[in-house]
Amino acid sequence: MTSIESVSRSDLEQRRKKLRTHRRLKMLQAAWQTLAVGGMLGGLVWATTQPIWVLQESSQVTIEGNQLLATPAIKSLLPVSYPQSLLRIRPEAIANSLESQPTIVDATVTRELFPPGLRVVITERIPVAIAYIRPPQAVTTDTQANMGFVDANGIWIPFQTYAAQSTNLKLPQLKVIGPWERYQSYWSSVYQSVSRSPVKISEIDCQDPTNIILKTELGIVHLGAYSSRLTQQLQVLDQMRQFPQQLNSSQIAYIDLSNPETPTVQMNQ
Repeated sequence: MTSIESVSRSDLEQRRKKLRTHRRLKMLQAAWQTLAVGGMLGGLVWATTQPIWVLQESSQVTIEGNQLLATPAIKSLLPVSYPQSLLRIRPEAIANSLESQPTIVDATVTRELFPPGLRVVITERIPVAIAYIRPPQAVTTDTQANMGFVDANGIWIPFQTYAAQSTNLKLPQLKVIGPWERYQSYWSSVYQSVSRSPVKISEIDCQDPTNIILKTELGIVHLGAYSSRLTQQLQVLDQMRQFPQQLNSSQIAYIDLSNPETPTVQMNQ
């Protein structure tokens, strides 16, 4: 009985020693791993603070995706001072700053290590119409303050901003007149319908919310207040192409499509 107890105690003591040794080895291994990772991070931090990993000038920034906006203009919008360590640059903050511009829809910014630099990819906001707050002929001073642009979603782009950032200022053929806030909510639908219309439309007058007026190749068209019947109204307008042949177009004051089921023609007195 005594020999069995002594053997069991000896066996347990051996197991305890092995466990203690195993724990020490694990602790040493963890310590070495921590030191190795810390050394690598320290080396990376040191390397990125060296002159080779520093943006010295804007020529190390590449701009992609721009067709209307000038590359120097986009670079001037970057919230980056030179020289600047790549490690201290926050790509997300730069992207957010660019997206706050009315001329830029989306921006992606990434660091480039070989060679060191910054890569900026943007999506431009495309103006689809010249926007006038008031009719151009009614403005005698500060014409540019009265003028801007809107994109397909109804986002306003100030004239000065677009002109300053554009490589070559291209003016859209379509014009829209009226306070931007008055037609912003339904502009997307109006623009889609107008752009698909077989009848050429050059101007949309939204000054009076109870009566949208179009300037078309067939003459002036009154639509009444904006409604879901806009597509139907433009289809009826297309069917009225024969009117100028049957009537003297100079005698037509406007075409009234406020009720597309019973269109009327208002003649000049």
